[in-house]
Amino acid sequence: MLDKLKSLFDKKEKLIVGLISGTSRDGIDAALVKIRGSGGDTRIELIEFICVPYEEGIREGLEALTPQCSAAEISMLNFLIGDAFAKAVLRVIDESGTDRKLVDLIGSHGQTVYHNPPSRHEGTPSTLQLGELDVIAEATGVTTIGDFRTRDIAAGGEGAPLVPYADYILFMKPGDVRIAQNIGGIANASVITESVDEVTAFDTGPGNMLMDRVMSISTSGRKQFDKDGECASRGKADEKLLNELLADPYFMKPPPKSTGEELFGMERASALVSFVKRGEISLDDMIATLVELTVKSISLSYERFIFPNGRISEIIFSGGGCRNPVLMKRLRAEFNNIKCSTTDDYGIPSDAKEAVAFAILANELVSGNPGNLARVTGASHRVPLGKIVLGGL
Repeated sequence: MLDKLKSLFDKKEKLIVGLISGTSRDGIDAALVKIRGSGGDTRIELIEFICVPYEEGIREGLEALTPQCSAAEISMLNFLIGDAFAKAVLRVIDESGTDRKLVDLIGSHGQTVYHNPPSRHEGTPSTLQLGELDVIAEATGVTTIGDFRTRDIAAGGEGAPLVPYADYILFMKPGDVRIAQNIGGIANASVITESVDEVTAFDTGPGNMLMDRVMSISTSGRKQFDKDGECASRGKADEKLLNELLADPYFMKPPPKSTGEELFGMERASALVSFVKRGEISLDDMIATLVELTVKSISLSYERFIFPNGRISEIIFSGGGCRNPVLMKRLRAEFNNIKCSTTDDYGIPSDAKEAVAFAILANELVSGNPGNLARVTGASHRVPLGKIVLGGL
């Protein structure tokens, strides 16, 4: 057993599958990545990337999760999601044409179902991601690393965002200061400096989460998101509602900070849908307002917490939000004096970056390196991230 771990630690080049299902809860992103080296010397090559939609039963189970759910419901969902993640691993390997036996490692973020960072000041700080690691390791035979967020929270941090260290590895350019702006369910910004010790990052607020939840509820699940921004393109933002949403205290709170379902999820979406059902606002106008909420919350975050610290040379966008042409047009207009690009311009599909990031974080753990940035998360110090579950012996 120890020999297996040692051989993994000693390998200079590894094939790693990175896995994540984000706050949109729509499916699993799986990236097969070749990684050589570690830390600042890391070099990556994306071999294959896929997104596997959740089966209806899992999606319904996630949507039904409430604080009143039983331990039995959570336990069973944990194993079901683990099985779904394992199938995604095998599929991405097979679609790449790679021999399954050549894959060294899996880095699984899992599916976040609860996140209570210290900054909320409510009860005991904690976080929970489903997708049982032992199920993944048993089904694939590959050593699996997961539960990346818990150690950072144990060290007094927010447990998020964790991707900034990977952003630094992927996009640091000497002499430049760049922003890596991910727009998943939640939007988060990493300010990438030449020195890793000066990198800052935080969740700017909602990305696609509110738009997706409102669309799903309003159409009784027939539409999970605003495809190609069709609704937003027909609608007009309601300035009064937008200003009320932007008045949320989260947007004024200085970093380190993180957020998620608890603030911009189903409960908030249901309240917004009630306005639509009462005829106070059309669905198109509501979606257009939520697009503007994402744009303005990102812009205001930059003005308050990033731009005062120096010039930004480039914003590199990633995440599902890049597929929304209305959202991207607004963001490019909002930052028309700064170079705007996407991770696609750097060889990583915008949907794939987060999965690639967790392959990198898995590699950092087995290389003996800490994976968090204490300045970003507010942890008392840098710590190793993740738990290791051995594959077939």
